[in-house]
Amino acid sequence: MIVLGIETSCDETGVGIYDSERGLVAHRLFSQVALHEPFGGVVPELASRDHIRKLLPLVEAALADAGLRGTSLTAVAYTAGPGLIGALLVGATLGVGLAMTWGVPAIPVHHMEAHLLAPMMENNAPEFPLIALLVSGGHTMLVDVRGVGDYRVLGETLDDAAGEAFDKTAKLLGLPYPGGPELAKLAEHGDTAKYRFPRPMMQRPGLDFSFSGLKTAVMLKVRELEANGSLGDSAGADAIRADLASSFQAAVVDTLVGKSLRALDQTGYQRLIVAGGVGANRSLRRQLESKLESRGGCVYYPGNEYCTDNGAMIAYAGLQSLKTGFPADQFPGDYTVHARARWELGQPLSA
Repeated sequence: MIVLGIETSCDETGVGIYDSERGLVAHRLFSQVALHEPFGGVVPELASRDHIRKLLPLVEAALADAGLRGTSLTAVAYTAGPGLIGALLVGATLGVGLAMTWGVPAIPVHHMEAHLLAPMMENNAPEFPLIALLVSGGHTMLVDVRGVGDYRVLGETLDDAAGEAFDKTAKLLGLPYPGGPELAKLAEHGDTAKYRFPRPMMQRPGLDFSFSGLKTAVMLKVRELEANGSLGDSAGADAIRADLASSFQAAVVDTLVGKSLRALDQTGYQRLIVAGGVGANRSLRRQLESKLESRGGCVYYPGNEYCTDNGAMIAYAGLQSLKTGFPADQFPGDYTVHARARWELGQPLSA
């Protein structure tokens, strides 16, 4: 089985082709960072228009890379949600149109399920059951994964996602767009103990997250330092920003690690997968690997290039849907275009 995957949920145009026998045979990705940089964030209308320009050429390039024709495919998978509705519609309409043209099924894929399954593309793929920590700009959640399609959300963010908190804090510190990766780089040069920021909801039972209070605490500290001139043009301002970044990152990482360990304790599992853009954070990986190793567990990640949004994970998730069949409540078997800005993980598409 050979599946073409299309990803257009936000500001990355991704195309991948996954072969059930050969693995990933093509992977093309175009990032819109330069397009949105002047605005300091993603502009939905511009994102949609750029997907229109870039998507079909990327599909053609991926097919050429794999040495395939469209008629050689078994199915076309596309991100149906959650995400920016205009961006989703670009990928969904093209995906369904190509599937109709080639006479193959069109498979709507849940964006977060694709992230969750991305580590399964690696050579050291874990076995089920396991806990998944999904951390990105739009989502932070812990999921009990008992098999493909068998998911139970244990906890999720009540406000800002971890990636969103990284981006907003980076903006407070005057870092360039996209801020999250820049903040992580700066944090490597700072003192994690310089400022004591809160570890949100760690003193409460449960597995939900909240990062808005942490973001506010950083904002108040930044304003205080700006008021006394510490963050001006002084020679020590860069060091102070590094300390702020490092202290903020430590608070986020401690929270993510603490909740992940709590989820493992509650379920009795020994395997954890981490996916989504924040999953590439080096501090998060170091702490998780240390904690899991000390308790005889293992942590798994997708390759770095598959942590952020990409078409390869959509193709792989589509392939898993083919293997498990077409549930009538999720895959109606026709060429309806499905796009949902909000879609809970594990919820049928028709709900």
